[in-house]
Amino acid sequence: MIVLTGQAFDPGALLSDFCQDRIETGAIATFTGLARAEQGDTTTLELEAYPGFTEAAIGKIAGDALERFGLHDFHIVHRVGKIAPGEAIVFVATAAPHRRAAFEACDFLRDYLKSRAPFWKKETGPDGARWIEPRAQDHADIARWETKS
Repeated sequence: MIVLTGQAFDPGALLSDFCQDRIETGAIATFTGLARAEQGDTTTLELEAYPGFTEAAIGKIAGDALERFGLHDFHIVHRVGKIAPGEAIVFVATAAPHRRAAFEACDFLRDYLKSRAPFWKKETGPDGARWIEPRAQDHADIARWETKS
């Protein structure tokens, strides 16, 4: 399941719901990303997406993760709109027969969402607003998945 939302969400509640009735799943891995204040330089993070297009792009990579890692299931929730420091931006959960697949799939999906998913990000702070791009480390993180078979 993929959800884009303009509303705050509770990662703990999402995890509890995701864990329900999983009698054959051996592992669930999760990642929750939070907005940072960047030591006062960021007062608001704003994310834009194209409805339909963004979900389809994420769905394609999530489908790849299902096959690549043998997942039972996944759940991705991503905020759009204005986000305050400390609020959750993204929640990724993966369910797999074993822990390694769950962890790797969660990491794979998180790396994709950070560097390649079609979101446009803007930080606003005391010095005004600026659009932000993935950092060199974000590109390095996603590149490691492209070299694996």
